[in-house]
Amino acid sequence: MGFNELNSVENYIVHQLSGVNLNNPDAAEPKDGYGAHWQFKSAEQLNRSVNEVMLEAEVKEALVRLNPEISANPNLADEVIYKLRAVLLAVNQVGLVKANEEFFKWLTGEKTMPFGENNRHVPVRLIDFEKLTNNQYIITNQFRIHHRETKIPDIVMMINGIPVVVGEAKTPIRPSVSWLDGAHEVHEIYENSVPQLFVPNILSFATEGKELYYGAIRCPLEFWAPWRLENDEEAIAKRLGLGEVGKELNDLLHPARLLDIMRNFSLFSTDKKKRRIKIIPRFQQYEGANKIVDRVKEGRLKKGLIWHFQGSGKSFLMVFAAQKLRRMPELKSPTVIILVDRTDLDTQISGTFNAADVANVETTDSIKELQSMLEKDTRKIIVSMIHKFRDAKPNMNTRDNVIVLVDEAHRTQEGDLGRQMRAALPNAFLFGLTGTPVNKADKNTFWAFGSEEDEGGYLSRYTFHDSIRDDATLPLHFEPRLVDVHVDKETIDKAFKEFQDQVALTDEEADALNQKSAKMAAFLKSPERVSKIVEDIATHFKEKVQPHGFKAMIVTPDRFACVQYKEELDKYFPEEASKVVISTSANDKHAFKQKWAVDKGQQEKIVDQFNDANDPLQFIIVTAKLLTGFDAPILQTMYLDKSLKDHTLLQAICRTNRLFSNKSFGRIVDYFGVFDDAANALQFDEESVKAVISNLSELRAKLPEAMKAALSHFEGVDRRIEGFEGLEAAQNAIKTDEQKDAFAKDYKYLSKLWESLSPDNILDVYNQDYKWLSNVYESVKPAVNNLGKLLWFSLGAQTTKLIHENIHVGDVHQLEEFVLDADVIEEIFNNPDPKKAKKLEKVLIKRFKKHAGNPKFKSLSERLEALRDKAEQGLITSIEFVKELCKIAKETVQAEKEMEAMVEEKTPQAALTELFLELKTDQTPAVVERIVTDIDSIVRMVRFPGWQQSNQGEREVQSSLRKILWAKYKIKDQLLFDRAYGYIKEYY
Repeated sequence: MGFNELNSVENYIVHQLSGVNLNNPDAAEPKDGYGAHWQFKSAEQLNRSVNEVMLEAEVKEALVRLNPEISANPNLADEVIYKLRAVLLAVNQVGLVKANEEFFKWLTGEKTMPFGENNRHVPVRLIDFEKLTNNQYIITNQFRIHHRETKIPDIVMMINGIPVVVGEAKTPIRPSVSWLDGAHEVHEIYENSVPQLFVPNILSFATEGKELYYGAIRCPLEFWAPWRLENDEEAIAKRLGLGEVGKELNDLLHPARLLDIMRNFSLFSTDKKKRRIKIIPRFQQYEGANKIVDRVKEGRLKKGLIWHFQGSGKSFLMVFAAQKLRRMPELKSPTVIILVDRTDLDTQISGTFNAADVANVETTDSIKELQSMLEKDTRKIIVSMIHKFRDAKPNMNTRDNVIVLVDEAHRTQEGDLGRQMRAALPNAFLFGLTGTPVNKADKNTFWAFGSEEDEGGYLSRYTFHDSIRDDATLPLHFEPRLVDVHVDKETIDKAFKEFQDQVALTDEEADALNQKSAKMAAFLKSPERVSKIVEDIATHFKEKVQPHGFKAMIVTPDRFACVQYKEELDKYFPEEASKVVISTSANDKHAFKQKWAVDKGQQEKIVDQFNDANDPLQFIIVTAKLLTGFDAPILQTMYLDKSLKDHTLLQAICRTNRLFSNKSFGRIVDYFGVFDDAANALQFDEESVKAVISNLSELRAKLPEAMKAALSHFEGVDRRIEGFEGLEAAQNAIKTDEQKDAFAKDYKYLSKLWESLSPDNILDVYNQDYKWLSNVYESVKPAVNNLGKLLWFSLGAQTTKLIHENIHVGDVHQLEEFVLDADVIEEIFNNPDPKKAKKLEKVLIKRFKKHAGNPKFKSLSERLEALRDKAEQGLITSIEFVKELCKIAKETVQAEKEMEAMVEEKTPQAALTELFLELKTDQTPAVVERIVTDIDSIVRMVRFPGWQQSNQGEREVQSSLRKILWAKYKIKDQLLFDRAYGYIKEYY
């Protein structure tokens, strides 16, 4: 039988989790009874109809078992089940995330029913979180479920009869198939076709037996994450294969872990577009938060350092930790203080807490308010700033269940403020979270927060390499530019050294320092230098950033340089394409303040504009603001013209490493010369941090070998031969699936290099070969429905542009058909040939069938019929027949060109008109134009930006379409409805 998806991966998952070997049913028996382990039941044993999501008998049994009031009157269980069914059905109205959020309230015991004495409301328990053996855990495979259509997920896992996990297995032996194919099936197909199945969902997973990834409902595939084993420091190569996937499966899907994720690590938040989203933890957030919780529970050690690399999700780690600490009864309602050291970070952290609807969160606006809250013994989550501890009294609160989580713990925590905080809260737990720990004599994060008992001084550590490996953040590419504008360290006076060694300067401090260093300021801000840099930025941005849909930040030496850069940039881009974000001081001239001052509200508005892909704002120009705590995934390139060092530098450049659709790296373009000596710029004791920057010169060195590897699949193929002969020879060189996948793997690597380097001059040498490889790749790429997401991926903007600018070799397939164009028709007209005329006649008949329903082609078709009748009756000569035929052919070609032009315009109405004409039947009204106009006007009324990603938007548009097609025009054709809705989704 060999290896396939079913026997090698799906059955392996079942065996790992339940002990049952479906490849050899006699080898093991299912485990019976209740217990904190998974028990296998085949789909046939589940005793349910194809429309049922829950195993209602098991749900009822659990309700009776876990609720004394229901145990006394088992009929009450039916009332609860009725309520649960209502939530499942509501998914079509409220959307999947809201339905999941509502069901979670039932699952976590937040819902009550009037089952107590005198109709008193009591909590309803569907799951026992305290004694896990009181729950029933079932795993099944090939779970058939019907809603709009029937789907059969590979793995479904149920707790007390409620499906909480869906898994998809893929074949382990086809290189182009990966876990992504399974994730795509879950996310794009199952979640839309059978949404009820996902209403109680904790998480879904996908694996091809090499890697395991998981995600929450409606989580885009780029944010699915791998699960790592705690304290597993082995090399990534050792992790591949069934054995490692099995360990990860057992760890992630252990009932205790799943229930912990459900109860303490599932958040429902609102994104920037006001859409409800669900967030579950990545491994490092889960592990880090639990280590904090465990240390507090144990109570012996009072501090800990969590080093998680910039961009790997520390804000959510703090939310998860705070939420779990607050819920723990043994901690007796603790106070959790989240401390930040900048107002912009205060906004980011409190924004994260507020968006996630975490209960009992207070943000303090003054020192007095914070001190008052602590003196009054407030038991909540308090978000505050470290400087609000200035002049705090000793022993302000001596409780030992105060937990302080300090964000960005590398900065001010070691000074007087840190000591005052410790004196004010002598018995508190202190945890420092940082992406950039400092280990120097004068500033030592390890001393302040690290415990000697923790290996290396860390309670939890998640390095740059971990975050890249797990796709939590993106690699950073460093690109030195215009060496002649770099700071010349020999000739600029010694004040430069003082400037270079400063860290975390405010706008005003940077100005003052620049004034002290007059020579350097004159050099940095000389109009010729700024003009040259901005010209280079404009060219670089238009060629390497803009085509991909990304945005950029420019970091300048001081506030006045920001203005200089803005005025210069306006020569190349519209004024609204860039904004300056700086603060002004009381000493600034009135005119300067009036023109450039940005208050907190304006700054938030600018950040929202910047994060909006459709907004014309493409550059933010700063000197100190937004270098930390600024989360803009669309930011891909930072143009750096300022001296930064150590954690300030690392924090700043990591603004570019956030995940975003089609973004494969963050880029730092260095005009200052910061990275002329990268080792000195990043003076960390940790070797791994020094490796953060990958220089583009290294990528250039890799290009020749990558090109050679991709071309090696076509040895003996003459790449100069054009047309179908050349393409056929190339395709014959990679006949088998294995050969195609091997080529795709090498081409993928080459393509990534190409996109990173474009438009570097080094590419010119390889341009012809790359163009040829790209065309071959396109010609053998599987159809989109059968797309292996790992290797057969969509091409980058530069590669696509290159292909579009050149003839598609793939088009040669059309040569087998009779080409119908003006030259061919003219040739037949001038040299009447019966054979060619017959061929032309057949082509025309075929074309008219294709355009059936279009009045213009109908008229031409009727003329052709009349002409054939005349010829058959002998009313015209063969030459006259051919010439008349050619006239009809010419008009057909012209009509097709006009139609193509209309379709190319991609106007929504043109697209819909084409669709209705194509699908028109005898039952369909002839008033196509009226139908299309009605649809167009009503859809334009109900739609709104981003409606395609909103359940509410989709429902309103579908409802409007039904009103027109079904109610007004009485067209109850489901195919037509589906196709029309598809067009509306694409074109509106």
